[in-house]
Amino acid sequence: MFALLLFFSVCCCCLVGVFSGDTDAVKSVSVMEGHSVTLHTDDIDIQSAHLILWLFGPQETLVIRINRAVKSVSIFDDVHDGMFRDRLQVDDQTGSLTITNITTQHSGLYQMTISGKQKTSYTFSVTVHTHLPIPDISSYCPQNSSSSSKCVLLCSVMNVTHVSLSWYNESHVHSSISVSDLNIRLSLPLEVEYQDNNTYRCVINNPITNHTQYLHINELCQPCSECLCCCYFTEAVIRLVLSAVVGVATVAVLANDIRSTQ
Repeated sequence: MFALLLFFSVCCCCLVGVFSGDTDAVKSVSVMEGHSVTLHTDDIDIQSAHLILWLFGPQETLVIRINRAVKSVSIFDDVHDGMFRDRLQVDDQTGSLTITNITTQHSGLYQMTISGKQKTSYTFSVTVHTHLPIPDISSYCPQNSSSSSKCVLLCSVMNVTHVSLSWYNESHVHSSISVSDLNIRLSLPLEVEYQDNNTYRCVINNPITNHTQYLHINELCQPCSECLCCCYFTEAVIRLVLSAVVGVATVAVLANDIRSTQ
């Protein structure tokens, strides 16, 4: 009796496995904006499949339907306000989906569902990266530093997502910062001695590409006392010029009033 129950349980498990057949693994795909990407998996057997669906996003919006029973392919590229219009290509023999001239709004989850002898689904997480800007390096004197021989270097980039910004000292990472979903100004400071002879570089990168900006300390850094003196001198000149302009304008107005009275 026990053997019979065990055999029945194993058979039930086998039937459930054949019916569901779902693959939970998510395949990550990265692509540069403006390029094309093809979503496919090597272990797909679609010879016995009669229906293949491609779904996009958390709402699982239907974008492709391949009905092999009647040999028809339907492309629904007007969904999501036409964001897929003239961008979708599908191979009805392999079931692979190609997105051309891709943009960041096409980032997200794509699910391929195959119905045949068993139902199987594959999920792809697509991340579209924008072209990276070249980092900008500026310098300023630290306000709370006890030493006048130090300056702060600031490596910055604007409007970036899914990137890392890093300071390198020779071949070693000195410091690093990353963002994922924020379109903001990303900045990373580095405090150095103005006579530092080490070689520093600032690198911005994503999983596909990177840009490097090399640092010339002698060009950007000077003793903070000199920097502050320059700042004070510049500020004094600006104030003097503004005072002179205001004085001339005042005299002109008074002279005009006197002539009008006479």
